[in-house]
Amino acid sequence: MFEIFVMIVVAAMLSGGSGDLSVAVAVAPSPSPSSDVAPVNEAAPAEPVEDAPAAAPADPSPQVAGTESGSSGFGSDTITLGEAPAVAQEAAPATAGLVAEPQEPSGKFTTATEVKPILGATKSSWVAVREYDGQDLLYVTQILSWRCGLLEMKVGLNGAPPERWDLPECHLDLPMPGALLDGDGAPYRGYELGSIQQIEVELIYDDLSTDRAVFSRDAVKMQ
Repeated sequence: MFEIFVMIVVAAMLSGGSGDLSVAVAVAPSPSPSSDVAPVNEAAPAEPVEDAPAAAPADPSPQVAGTESGSSGFGSDTITLGEAPAVAQEAAPATAGLVAEPQEPSGKFTTATEVKPILGATKSSWVAVREYDGQDLLYVTQILSWRCGLLEMKVGLNGAPPERWDLPECHLDLPMPGALLDGDGAPYRGYELGSIQQIEVELIYDDLSTDRAVFSRDAVKMQ
């Protein structure tokens, strides 16, 4: 509106103030859409996306690296490598016909009261297997060193029933009656090389209490 007013004033001034003022005002037409403007393309419809295939379900049985199955001759058909075969628990060693001895500590380790704590604490050392001169040598040195509080020792190999091993006499005249002397014989027995795979030991103390342990070859093999 302001532009139209200015144009009228200017026209009046040019006409010299004449009272016959006729001004033609041209109204500019509204701009029409230019044909040069390219139409905006409408977005093409999106292609449908197929659902991705579902992931395969995980194996419910986890695999542990470094483990395999193998045959075992003891206790089960198969075991996992690195695990010791299960050993069936058996009845305690029989004490029928044996008589308990008085438990009066002598200070020389000649009673169950004195030697049982020592043998119990050193059970892992009861036996040892040594490969020597083409043989398996089975040592029972630890047991024989504290034999004066025992009545019997039995040893079984590879699942066979334990058999009684004779115990050397105790040397009651010595400060350590359980000492092993030359005349007591060797503290081991020899077997075919590689034949010992499992050792079972049963002890009967002179108070008629008992103890038992089973060892694998690898656990007691001397290096």
